[in-house]
Amino acid sequence: MPVKNEIKVLTKNKNLRLRVLKGHFATSHSHINYYIDVTMQKSRLSEAQAVAHELVGYYKTSTVIDTILCLDGMQVVGACLAEELTKGGFISINAHQTIYVVTPEHTTGSQLIFRDNISPMIYGKNVLVLAASVTTGYTAGAAVEAIKYYGGHVAGISSIFATVNECGGYPVKAAFNPKDLEDYASYPAHQCPQCAKGEKLDALVNSFGYSKL
Repeated sequence: MPVKNEIKVLTKNKNLRLRVLKGHFATSHSHINYYIDVTMQKSRLSEAQAVAHELVGYYKTSTVIDTILCLDGMQVVGACLAEELTKGGFISINAHQTIYVVTPEHTTGSQLIFRDNISPMIYGKNVLVLAASVTTGYTAGAAVEAIKYYGGHVAGISSIFATVNECGGYPVKAAFNPKDLEDYASYPAHQCPQCAKGEKLDALVNSFGYSKL
C-alpha cells in the first residue's frame, strides 16, 4: 500500500524544511496521522546546519551547555549545534568552550545507560537533550531520568518537531510545531479514530524511518 500525501513545510531558510507524509501510522507508543520525516535533517550537512542555526537562538545567550545528548540518530545536528554554540563573533555564554556530543546506550528494557568512559561527560554537566521529535515525550522523558541518575543537570530539551511545550518539567524548544501542521493528531492505539473507522495502517514508524504495510 503506498504512503499517501507527501507534504513539504517550507521556511524562509531554503535549507530548513519539514517533510511529512499524511496517512495512518503506528509508533511504539501511539497512532498518528502524520509521519514526520527528518531523514535529511539528520543526514545532510546543510539541513543539519539549518536546524542547528534555528535552535541555537533559544540557548546561546541564556543557557550554559556542557554536553549535548543526541537521541534518534541526531549526532550530525548535535555536532552542528555544538559548533553554533561555541562560535565567536556573537554574544554566547558558551563561546570558545568545549561541548561534548554523546549518545546513550539502550538496554533490552529500553533504559538509557552511559558506560564508565562516557558518564564523566554527564556527571556534573549541563546536558541538553536533542531529539528528532518530541510527541508523546516517552523518549525525552527517559533521557531526562538518565541524566539525573548519572548526576547531570538538564539544560533543556530540543527537537526538530515537537507537539508539547514541556517534558518532565523542562521546556521543549523545536524548529517546527503543530502550528505548521494544523490537523496533526496523536492518539493512544485503543483511542485512534482512524482505527475506529476501519482504516488500515499505512506504515509502522520509528526514529529510523517507516515500513509500509
